[in-house]
Amino acid sequence: MNRRHFLLGLTALATLPKSVLAATFEVTRTDAEWKAMLTPLQFKVMRKEGTERAGSSPLDKNYEKGIYHCRGCDLKLYSSKHKYDSGTGWPSFYKSLPNAIGTKDDRKLLRVRTECHCRRCGSHLGHIFNDGPKPTGKRHCLNGVSLVFKEA
Repeated sequence: MNRRHFLLGLTALATLPKSVLAATFEVTRTDAEWKAMLTPLQFKVMRKEGTERAGSSPLDKNYEKGIYHCRGCDLKLYSSKHKYDSGTGWPSFYKSLPNAIGTKDDRKLLRVRTECHCRRCGSHLGHIFNDGPKPTGKRHCLNGVSLVFKEA
């Protein structure tokens, strides 16, 4: 393969709709299937990478013992042991469970942010910042509508 064909292939891949690229996840659904199982806000956040209003999720102030699961596929994502009050108005954690999330660069704003999503179904969860507490120094700032809490 020559360099020209390689670059053309990369350009073609970059222009594919997100729904085509999502086929690489273990759990896939059509937009119609997602819309049937989610509220309009959940669909906007989880499938279109939107953001819920700060302070609107009851999960922000939930400190019961348990596990936070992906609303889209029920994968265990975060433990309540790693949750803390970041003061941002969104549920925040300093680390995820092993093999739970994927990340990618988000270039929608003026700076590059790290987006996190469910590694199994690709649902958008939120963003990861470098201003969290020890031991990781990370803040996984999440949309509560993307999560389901299950008590331990």
